[in-house]
Amino acid sequence: MKLSLKNILIVGLIVFVITSGFARKWLFEAGPLNNNVYILVAKGSGTYAVANKLYKEGIINKPWLFKLAARFMKLDKKLKAGEYHFAPSISMFDVIQKLANGNVVYRKITLAEGLTTIQMLQIINEEEMLTGNITLTPKDGELLPETYTFMRGDTRDSIVLQAQNAMKNAVDIAWNRRDDKLPLKNINELLVLASIIEKETSIDSERTLVSSVFINRLIKGMKLQTDPTVIYALTLGKKDLGRLLTRKDLLIDSPYNTYKYYGLPPSPICNPGLSSLKAAANPEISDFLYFVADGQGGHNFAKSLKEHNNNVRAWKKIKK
Repeated sequence: MKLSLKNILIVGLIVFVITSGFARKWLFEAGPLNNNVYILVAKGSGTYAVANKLYKEGIINKPWLFKLAARFMKLDKKLKAGEYHFAPSISMFDVIQKLANGNVVYRKITLAEGLTTIQMLQIINEEEMLTGNITLTPKDGELLPETYTFMRGDTRDSIVLQAQNAMKNAVDIAWNRRDDKLPLKNINELLVLASIIEKETSIDSERTLVSSVFINRLIKGMKLQTDPTVIYALTLGKKDLGRLLTRKDLLIDSPYNTYKYYGLPPSPICNPGLSSLKAAANPEISDFLYFVADGQGGHNFAKSLKEHNNNVRAWKKIKK
């Protein structure tokens, strides 16, 4: 393939400029940037647009050299889109390498254990570095609490999809590794139990013990009588209750009221984490049927109602 006179001149100019002493000095010397800068390189941006953006942000001072150098190093077609961080005094050579290697900034968003889906979606909506509206409609129990990474400009739906896929995988694994003697009919019941465990304790070491209490009550045909399900019956996960439960609350006619109805509620009351899923699938073997707060962040467990009532009286003294 023959080169035109124009292309020959361009190639010659590139070689001359890059190999000349001044050009090499400009390419590798400390750049003009005085502070840390984050910029977003849009998808489809060509070398010309990237060079001008870098120049406007004060990262480079010779956009023409950036374009020539990128072309000479055959990296002009390899500059990748995304958000980049540039440190003070970064050289033009390092700028080109960073863009060609795609060393983009990954940001993080944390969805904490025990939140309802409405609460998680609010966190995602409030993340300013994400774009677009949430069009997906996940239910409680369908989003895995976790810290997710994303690039600036990613969609909010992409975070929801990550959390949905992560929860599906986590639940499938927990179900496949479950104790086969559990009185749970399906994956949904495992997820429901895990969500109750998540709401009852934040201490990893006692989750399997809390799980054993509910499993033992299910086996004996006892009502679960767990406060978090009543709270969910009152709020449907749309808000925090903002007050203590009353005796009147325990009378609410709802399938989520485990003081009124036997068995598990029809669906999860929050989004449980991995520890609660594992605890639901493999509870500790115990004879415990009751538990109450111990005043130190954990719980006292009891095998009999008499023992439980003593623990309750001790808890009430601590509260006073």
